[in-house]
Amino acid sequence: MSKNESSNIIVTCPCCDAILTIDPALPAVLDHKLPARPQVVAQMKDVGKHLQQEASRRDEKYQQLAEAEKNKSKVLEAKFQELLKRPKKSRSRSR
Repeated sequence: MSKNESSNIIVTCPCCDAILTIDPALPAVLDHKLPARPQVVAQMKDVGKHLQQEASRRDEKYQQLAEAEKNKSKVLEAKFQELLKRPKKSRSRSR
């Protein structure tokens, strides 16, 4: 494994669940893997089980989004605080 391969970032797309491999040095997507397509229900007797599985996947996705939303305010606050520090540093250097 080369030095560049270890610095790549692997991200899951929140919209389509594709897996993206991103090189931060180049700011480019190096690889894009589409998620596996779900199988179509083969028989009517499997429809109930399929609907329950879909409901559980939907609930999992909702829990993930809810958790991300909780952390979103913390991330935004940290970014805001970092941006507030920058002007103070530049003002103190110019004096």
